[in-house]
Amino acid sequence: MSDRRAAVPTAARLHHNAYVTRDQEATRHFYEDIIGLPLVATWCEADELFGAERVYCHTFFGLADGSALAFFQFAEESDQEQFGPPMPFTPFTHIALKVGAAEQAAVEQRLAEAGYEAPATFVLEHGYCRSLYATDPNGLIVELTVDHPDLEQINATRLARAHEELQRWLAGDHTSNNTYR
Repeated sequence: MSDRRAAVPTAARLHHNAYVTRDQEATRHFYEDIIGLPLVATWCEADELFGAERVYCHTFFGLADGSALAFFQFAEESDQEQFGPPMPFTPFTHIALKVGAAEQAAVEQRLAEAGYEAPATFVLEHGYCRSLYATDPNGLIVELTVDHPDLEQINATRLARAHEELQRWLAGDHTSNNTYR
């Protein structure tokens, strides 16, 4: 059994989360113009990786805390095929970003104006947050969340019983504990 004392995270923050894209410009348009994340770096590189020279462009779209979403596009189609298989569409594989209500509403409007509609974009009211989901040009689902005003208390409640609730669920009791909806 793991040590359940209050753990101090070993990582200070997310540095970046990386994906492969087939179209850097479509990706830039989606993240910069629609979602509102600025392009903060573009690295054009060639490296010896996995037994061959790989030539690629690596872009970074900045978040307020200094972390980033990053995307690779390869110059050679064979590298693109090897490292960039298409993502399966599932809302359970996504990246979630915290935003304010005004920012979420603005992105929701820009998505509508750009022609995004269900299933490429949808909203879920989780109770503890409101989530706007949008599918980027690469098939990656991005969730923009607005936290519930009482999130601090909600998080304290979930933390106090996190291990107990996990063990209950693993033992077969799949009763919902989300009383915030």
